Amino acid sequence: MFDSYGRRINYLRISVTDLCNLRCKYCMPEKGIKKIPYEEILTLEEIQSIAESFVELGTDKIRITGGEPLVKRGILNLIEGIGKLDKVKDFAMTTNATLLYKYAEDLKKAGLKRVNISMDTLDRKKYGDITRRGDLQDVLKGIEAAKKAGLTPIKINVVLIKGFNEDEIESFVNLTRYEDIDVRFIELMPIGSLRYWSLNNYISNDIVLKKVEELQEVSASDISSPAKYYRLPEGKGKVGLINPISCKFCENCNRMRLTIDGKIKPCLHSNEEIDLKTPLRQGKNIKKIIETVILNKPKEHNLEDGNYISRDMMDIGG
Repeated sequence: MFDSYGRRINYLRISVTDLCNLRCKYCMPEKGIKKIPYEEILTLEEIQSIAESFVELGTDKIRITGGEPLVKRGILNLIEGIGKLDKVKDFAMTTNATLLYKYAEDLKKAGLKRVNISMDTLDRKKYGDITRRGDLQDVLKGIEAAKKAGLTPIKINVVLIKGFNEDEIESFVNLTRYEDIDVRFIELMPIGSLRYWSLNNYISNDIVLKKVEELQEVSASDISSPAKYYRLPEGKGKVGLINPISCKFCENCNRMRLTIDGKIKPCLHSNEEIDLKTPLRQGKNIKKIIETVILNKPKEHNLEDGNYISRDMMDIGG
């Protein structure tokens, strides 16, 4: 399907849980979050039904997100269900990878094609600090398990944080020199209850190009990707810069987001949400609702005047 601005909307990001086994400082308060009541959360069967409706309308790219999706009970059943949808060409998951070494092989067998891994530092002590409880060794084991299982190409997402990981930019870039791994630097986004923490620790992605001058821009194979890609001379992998704050990519946005409580978000940086859960439970035809939402997807977001959204990222789904 196309929206009113001629963009093909073919990408659905599904949040399956707001729970996480980490407490990353830019994502979740130290004491955790107030849980959404169980009856308000979509069941796995309802998520499957909504995914099927989107696929019937032209969605061919689906990403499972959280929270941390691997803490969701029954997640393999959902992966298997979506994995059987022939029209889905790109089926991925974003994970912190701390549990991936346990699940990688089963995820691949169930139909998942690849993973994006959130890892903001290569230093074990700093990793424990930013996540408040994580062990970097578990992440590294998860990466190796993903390689072995064939959940590739692997993309590593690095949120740039002022005064925290600027000194590791070169080390992350060097991961792409000898391995077919993409490392993507992401600017901090002022979202939800932690918006001011993010604003105070924001740093522009421009610093990556200043620190690693040998990076060369490469043509994007997918213009809808939010990342602008670069490569080291002779490098096997790529380096991506995702700049939602310093450089919007709205004109090529092709995505919708499904929250754990059954709301569709046409734009990450807007408080607009459309309820699918209620009509779905009432037995109504949600495809007509989805068609209307896609058609009316906003042209762009506006953060210039401090119009930050109230939902936390773990509710929305990455």
